[in-house]
Amino acid sequence: MRLALLPAALLLVPAAAAAEPLALSYGPRPAYLISRLPGGALKDRLQSCAGQTPARTEFSIGHRGAPLMFPEHTAEGHRAAAAMGAGILECDVTFTGDLELVCRHAQNDLHRTTDILTSPLADRCIRPFTPAAGESPASAECRSSELTLQEFRSLRPKMDSANPLAATAQDYQGGLPSWRSTLYSGRAQTLTHAESIALFQSLGAKFMPELKAAAVPMPFNGFTQQDFAQKLIDDYKTAGIAPADVWVQSFSLDDILYWIEHEPEFGRQAVLLDGSYRQEGFDHTDPATFPYDFAALKAQGVNYLAPPLWMLVTVRDGRIVPSAYAIAAKAAGLRLITWTLERSGPLQGGEWYFQSLDGLPRDDGLSYQLLHVLAQDVGVAGVFSDWPATVTYYANCMGL
Repeated sequence: MRLALLPAALLLVPAAAAAEPLALSYGPRPAYLISRLPGGALKDRLQSCAGQTPARTEFSIGHRGAPLMFPEHTAEGHRAAAAMGAGILECDVTFTGDLELVCRHAQNDLHRTTDILTSPLADRCIRPFTPAAGESPASAECRSSELTLQEFRSLRPKMDSANPLAATAQDYQGGLPSWRSTLYSGRAQTLTHAESIALFQSLGAKFMPELKAAAVPMPFNGFTQQDFAQKLIDDYKTAGIAPADVWVQSFSLDDILYWIEHEPEFGRQAVLLDGSYRQEGFDHTDPATFPYDFAALKAQGVNYLAPPLWMLVTVRDGRIVPSAYAIAAKAAGLRLITWTLERSGPLQGGEWYFQSLDGLPRDDGLSYQLLHVLAQDVGVAGVFSDWPATVTYYANCMGL
């Protein structure tokens, strides 16, 4: 039943809406999530803001646009995120074979996020489509680095999905039947990094690009990792964007340190995305297992750290509280940004982003309970969301 209700709760703006200045709207989803909260002070406070006028806020960050309903990294998704009051928008930056920067979550995700497998470019995939056979799932791998920019622009974006049981490429691209894979069927527009800058500026939003790890060995055709990091910055310089309006991100500390040394104005707001959870033995409640020395990061000039939601909280006596990780990072003077609210969709069980909240009832109202602790007790500077209206509503209501 919850799955049947979700698409109706998502409706907000037409895919092709592009009128500026945007008329901001929360849509019905925040009210739905608030209705799922248990009775108490938080629910009362949020309900008291039902008549407020939406305002843009930098606390609300559009994660790849608004991919709960729109194909990620498309103009349509970013317009929707901006219409929901996201003050900062994200372009994940990778490159094509002719070294043009484009917005794509991964260099090798075209088989999941576009129609490449049923296009004339299918033969350019590193691993062509292979149908499911016995216990072996259907598979493919298609990279933007195998295409020119012109070829990349010929692809049709789609909701991120793939069907491991597929016998045909068309079935594979359609994904397993689900609310996420079927929400959008229009002709969405891909973006170069430079185009994303122009679009975000026209929408009144600021910028949080992520330098994505390459799927190909670097250097690539003479293009080094440092060239890649510099080219990203150069796009903002060419567009005349103030460094104070840009938060560059990377999971690589080397990228962050490059910006701090070579582009210090941009480096001051560089965001180290923390993948510590990938390390064997990592426990966000045990400082002895933390791969990073937070004080050392701060001494190197790192000012922003961005772990996933669950690393910043734990449960004590039935309540959500800041984790040892959050306490230690804040004590070192690091500002925290976190990801990604609404990425899990309807809460039904052990979703990855909520994994540290074992023992609490799994209900959609948990999203606002978690957000409240992150904002008030952890003190995060911003929250990525796949549906920014949820975060915007909270930030406006709480005066963030």
